[in-house]
Amino acid sequence: MEREREILERLKKAYPGAKIALRFENPLQLLIATILSAQCTDERVNQVTEELFRKYPDARAFAEADLEELAQDIKSTGFYRQKARYIQEACRLLVEKYGGEVPRSMEALLELPGVARKTANIVLANAYGIVEGIPVDTHVRRVSQRLGLTREKDPDRIERDLMRLIPREDWAVIPYVFQAHGRRVCTSRRPRCSECPVRDLCPSAGES
Repeated sequence: MEREREILERLKKAYPGAKIALRFENPLQLLIATILSAQCTDERVNQVTEELFRKYPDARAFAEADLEELAQDIKSTGFYRQKARYIQEACRLLVEKYGGEVPRSMEALLELPGVARKTANIVLANAYGIVEGIPVDTHVRRVSQRLGLTREKDPDRIERDLMRLIPREDWAVIPYVFQAHGRRVCTSRRPRCSECPVRDLCPSAGES
């Protein structure tokens, strides 16, 4: 555990301003943006949602939208037809069951189409300050595997390993620290190990 604690402390120090990159003004916008972020960069999502949220200001607007038009509105995020269906079906459920509001529990969020634990964790922590777990995206998965914090490949199992190793008070920030490290140093194809602040603690060091 000493190695793991040292890794966390060094990375937190290296990325002190790490935070969610998606832009949003309310829980619904964060939910939509997170659904759109699957297999898409946060930068692209922010470009799309700037107009999207003006056009569809609430859950009812998304629920009643023309599905093909909605799909075209989000086309540049990729997998747009599937995402459009998820967004519309989720918003219909929000309108029917929650008065158009995004619920504040993991159980309720997981009932929404297109929402798995990663999305639910992001919404709960960043919209409501409720931290129940650690969202695992491609950067978190890659960094945690390379650092030897997990041997799992399934996001839910990776999350469980990280929750055992990382103090609960760090659960909200560590995903964004790992994301920053994954984007700047521990990149997918050519990690810049010579620039890594935890190189001496990393079993994968030397990949670059």
